[in-house]
Amino acid sequence: MNAVTELGPGVFAAFTQRYDGGVSSAPFDTLNLGMGVPDDPGAVAENRRIAAARLGFDHDRVVWMDQVHSADVAVAEKPGDAGRVDAVVTTRTDLVLAALAADCLLILAADPEAGVIGAAHSGRLGTANGVAAALVARMVQHGAVPGRIAAALGPSICGHCYEVPPDMQAEIARAIPQAASRTRNGTTGIDIRAAVAAQLRAADIGHITVDERCTLESPELFSHRRDATTGRFAGYIWRPGRQG
Repeated sequence: MNAVTELGPGVFAAFTQRYDGGVSSAPFDTLNLGMGVPDDPGAVAENRRIAAARLGFDHDRVVWMDQVHSADVAVAEKPGDAGRVDAVVTTRTDLVLAALAADCLLILAADPEAGVIGAAHSGRLGTANGVAAALVARMVQHGAVPGRIAAALGPSICGHCYEVPPDMQAEIARAIPQAASRTRNGTTGIDIRAAVAAQLRAADIGHITVDERCTLESPELFSHRRDATTGRFAGYIWRPGRQG
């Protein structure tokens, strides 16, 4: 398990790894947290309990998303399913927000002074559609101030590995020039991490930290591009304790 980091006073964030315990069999071995892959649902449920216990919160506090590569943002008022969205925010202190990935970029964000936290999943389409900016905007609607927001970007496929056709690169680069990259093979690529960081800076986010690991190159992480059929790791953001 990645070390838990404090995004601000009383707000914690972490990204899981594939071999941090877990009971799933290959090719989902072992800590697959995604229900949207053809793993045994019972194993995934147990993995979610294991991850929550290791991070120090109850698994029944977690809000999950049915991620669809959109820029839609939900406001969570209870644990469980937040619906077909790719970002979620809450002001409740009893909820843990989660997002899943296996190459896409996860964004965890908090304004502790306003009591607002958020999580998002930003793949190629979500990045092009501006899910990072949508997350910030919804946090601001609930009292956050951009300059006070701290954001943590999780591991993702890097711009040297994410090869795409030239027309696909050109399409996203028209909206976000920082998205364009060259792969190690000299072909056209996309750098999701650079693109999202640029979007967050444009939204005046005060502090951004980045996990620089590439999912394709890091065997301790799930990667769809590397393995095709595989599991999902999670990013979690939470505050300790329950709301009274």
